[in-house]
Order: sequence, then C-alpha cells, then structure tokens
Amino acid sequence: MKFQDRAKINIKAGDGGGGSKSFRREKYIEYGGPDGGDGGRGGDIVFRAVPNVNTLIDYRYKRDFKADNGAGGSGRLRTGKSGDTMYLDVPTGTVILSENDEIQYADLSADGMEYRAVRGGNGGWGNNRFKSPTNRAPDHANPGLPGEERTVVLQLKLIADIGLVGFPNAGKSTLLAAATAARPKIANYPFTTLHPQLGVMYAHDREFVLVDLPGLIEGAHTGVGLGDLFLSHAERTKMILHIIDGTEPDWAARYKAIRHEMQEYDADLGAISLSTKPEIIVINKQDAVDAADWKERMKSFKRAVKNKNIVSISAAGRTGIDEFIKTVEAEFLKISVQ
Repeated sequence: MKFQDRAKINIKAGDGGGGSKSFRREKYIEYGGPDGGDGGRGGDIVFRAVPNVNTLIDYRYKRDFKADNGAGGSGRLRTGKSGDTMYLDVPTGTVILSENDEIQYADLSADGMEYRAVRGGNGGWGNNRFKSPTNRAPDHANPGLPGEERTVVLQLKLIADIGLVGFPNAGKSTLLAAATAARPKIANYPFTTLHPQLGVMYAHDREFVLVDLPGLIEGAHTGVGLGDLFLSHAERTKMILHIIDGTEPDWAARYKAIRHEMQEYDADLGAISLSTKPEIIVINKQDAVDAADWKERMKSFKRAVKNKNIVSISAAGRTGIDEFIKTVEAEFLKISVQ
C-alpha cells in the first residue's frame, strides 16, 4: 500500500428538509387548521481519529463527501427524519487545515478524538409554526437551510518516539532495518526514502517507535525536494537521531546543514519544535573508513559540535547496534525524568 500523508477533499453537510404546508381535514371536526410539521436537520460530517489506520490513502481517489439531507415534514405535525452524521475515519495524528493551509481547524493527536467539520442545515418550519390569533390558516412553510460546505486539507503527522534525519544515502533505512523488524527499501546506489517508514525497537522492557523520514536537502524548510512534508513528521517525535554518512569528508558541515534546515523550519512555523528536541548523533558506515582516519575525524567533529551525544556504528555490518540501543534507552530515561 502506498503511504499517503496529505489529501485535499471537499465536504458538504446535509441540507435541512423543507417544512410541510398541510391542513387538518378530519370528519366530525368543524374547524380544521394548519398541521404541517417541520423538516429534519441535515447530517453533519465528523472526522474521527482511529488507531488501525496509518495512511490517508482512502482520500486519494474519492475527494467529495456529502452527508444525508433531512427529510421534509408532513401533515399531522410529523417532523421529517434528520440526516445521519457521516464519520470520516483518519489516522491518529491527522491535522485538519483550511484549503490554503493557513488555518488549523483541528489536531486529532489521540485515538478517538473527533472534529465536527461541517454542520447540517436546520429543517424548515411547517405552517403550524406560523399560526396566530390574526392568521388562523397560514398557507406557507419554510424550506430547509443548506448545510455547511468547505474544502479541507488532511495532513498526517506521524506519531513516533524517534525521528531519523539526515541527508539522502546516510543509511537511515539501513539503521531502521538493523534496529527493528522493519524492512524498508534499501539500495546499493544513491537513494532516498520517498515515504516515511515505521519500525519498533526493543530495549529491555521498553519499546520505541522509530520513523525513517525522507532524506533532506538544503532548502527543505522552504519546500525544496520533499521539504516540509518531511519536517512536519518530525514535529511529534520526542527525540531526533541525526544520521551522518561517515564516508563524507566533512561531518560537521553535513550536521550543521541539517540543523540549519530544522531551525529555519521552526522559524517559519513560529514555534520552537524541532531544533530543541533531545538529539543523538549517529555516525554511520564506520566499517568503510580506515580506523585511524575515523578516530581523527571523530576528534575533529567533537571539537566542532561540542557536548553532543555521539555514537559510531555500521548499520550494514550491524556493528555498534547494541551500544546504539543502550544510548537511546539512556537518553529516553533522562527525558522521562525531566
């Protein structure tokens, strides 16, 4: 199944049913009178967060949703049936935005959360509502009101404990496969993950949900490449694993470039979200570099970044994975204590 994390759909609540224009006609009753009932209310549309859905693929092809209209009223003061509420199930973590992305209507961040996006129109009044001492036989009734209608954007922000960030081909997918049971696509040529991949990492009695996010390039915060579609998924994580390709000549430059994109994204967002999260720097592909050269590069990198939690691994060779898991567990313990 293709991962789908964004969709634009049109939603229309049901229209209210029309009121009835009716008069009593009963045998042996000398005076009749208006007895038209009211129309039923149109159905609402409600978004509902459910745990067993993890993609917005259902909204990729069907983009128009309309709730039931209310039924019209009838004689003998009978009110029309109201339209049923339409529930649209979305993954937990879905944000509902306006068509231009400028207004956030709801953030369904927990299982079972609901958001009533559009409301059905009220039913029209029957002619019985209009009788008065001076108008004993009103011959008009109201039509029902139209239901609300709008276009909304659904954006899924994955809920995971740890987000893996880094340039394309840094080895994020390989690390996810080495530390969890996930099996993302891994290639022996320059390649970047096109869709977020989830995996569960176990450490003693704890489990951590990792998400391998699409590779970043410079300018991502402005939408270059996969851009802020990647960065939005990192917002909900509790920790960032910054993966660096150890075969690159300048580790510090690669690290600072990604940090810059995260800081700029925070500035565009108008909030501190990504750049202050707890972080572990993972230098990957240790087995592809001469040991002495690796040691010198590590000394230089530590001087450049200072006071950072750094782990050396080879995800492909599964070297250092146990130490990596212990480091992640210890860092999470610090977070839970704070």
